[in-house]
Amino acid sequence: MILKGSQRGGAKQLGLHLLKTEENEHIELHDIRGFISDDVVGALREAEAIARGTKCRQFLFSVSLNPPETQVVRVETFEKALQAIEKRHGLTGQPRVVVFHEKEGRRHAHAVWSRIDAETMTARPLSFYKNKLREVSRQLYLENGWQMPRGLVDPKDRDPRNFSLAEWQQAKRIGRHAGELKGLIQEAWAISDSRQTFSHALEERGLYLARGDRRSHVAVTFEGEVISIARATGRKSKDVRARLGKPDELRSIEDARKRIAEDILPRMKAHLDKARADAKQELNALNARREAMARAHAEERAKLNAGQKARFEAEARMRAERFRKGMAGLWDRLTGKRRELEKQNELEALWALQRDRDQRQMMLNAQLRERQDLQTEIKATRTRHAQALRELHVDTANYRLMQRGQEPKPQPTSKTAFDRLDAMREQPEAMPQRPRFDRVNEKKPDAGSRRMSSDERLKRLREQQQMPPRGPELDR
Repeated sequence: MILKGSQRGGAKQLGLHLLKTEENEHIELHDIRGFISDDVVGALREAEAIARGTKCRQFLFSVSLNPPETQVVRVETFEKALQAIEKRHGLTGQPRVVVFHEKEGRRHAHAVWSRIDAETMTARPLSFYKNKLREVSRQLYLENGWQMPRGLVDPKDRDPRNFSLAEWQQAKRIGRHAGELKGLIQEAWAISDSRQTFSHALEERGLYLARGDRRSHVAVTFEGEVISIARATGRKSKDVRARLGKPDELRSIEDARKRIAEDILPRMKAHLDKARADAKQELNALNARREAMARAHAEERAKLNAGQKARFEAEARMRAERFRKGMAGLWDRLTGKRRELEKQNELEALWALQRDRDQRQMMLNAQLRERQDLQTEIKATRTRHAQALRELHVDTANYRLMQRGQEPKPQPTSKTAFDRLDAMREQPEAMPQRPRFDRVNEKKPDAGSRRMSSDERLKRLREQQQMPPRGPELDR
């Protein structure tokens, strides 16, 4: 499973975030260890109070545990992962909180440890914790037989559409997906070789090239959000300038927003309003089903918990009644019968605990499968409406071409370059291999052989991505 960790403070904010129900359909407090309080916020505030006796400001270590999307993971697997994390980072026995979240048919966990050792009043060191988490993550994939992501095998092969928290929040403000926005910019970069072709490719995707406040190249979304080209494509700023030129000749962000509001929005407003209204109506129906399903699942879990609790108490009373009292009980102690009963009761209690866990896991698996089926419908609906909006942006870009007397471009297919990339990732043998050179036995190509004209580079990109040929007006 993918492990992401951070050292931080802000106990109250983190506790409230872990209990946030707006983004999570189900929240389950799994474990609180080493704290007097029995709630999440109270426990983390205890860690903050202890940390005030030290100079440590980042007194918490927070880790998210995200299993593969297609795998059903038992609670025992999460607990084994937590033990490995504690052992690798020297946190064994430290107070901790573990919370399970369920969202979009996926179940993941959040664990928070207090770094403060109460005996020595010092913070446990967490040097190179990201590298250690990566090692634990790889080991978990190997032990469980899961297919390891390419980016975990080699960081150079990580998914280029991965996004940060700030990028996710930015996309959320405009109702988009951060991975989708980065994918659109990277796709436009891959099929262009100049500022003109890149700017037009961006406009086809509802993005507009502009000059940033720090004299850099940025893309302005149709809703007015600003995205750095270098950060989205993973290129250095000098590489972006080499292809797009100096940003001084571009519109500023304010001018780009003004152009969108005055020139582009009036032509698209009616069509966009209709497309968004249709999407909202269809998604509202799906969201109503999702909320009803979440309520039904919560009722089933509450009913199961109540039934298991009543059964556990009844079985505990039955086991306690096996012990005789008075002289008979003393005789049982002397003869060793009481010790045998204690062992029998302990085995039965452990068996009952495992039985209840298995029963709960079976219910969770059934509910997750039902929720995943609904999520498949939601994703298909979002993709369909996103494609409709994409076609509107292409129509707008073509309209501007016709105004300049140029030939309009054909409509894009529903299968984007990144869809093809995902298909290639599923067949590793079809992926183009990065050339590797032996520093001793092989000779690296000289500088002249590495030079490639823009036309040749564009032709190779099209062949690799199976893109249709561009019109002559954009290949110049």
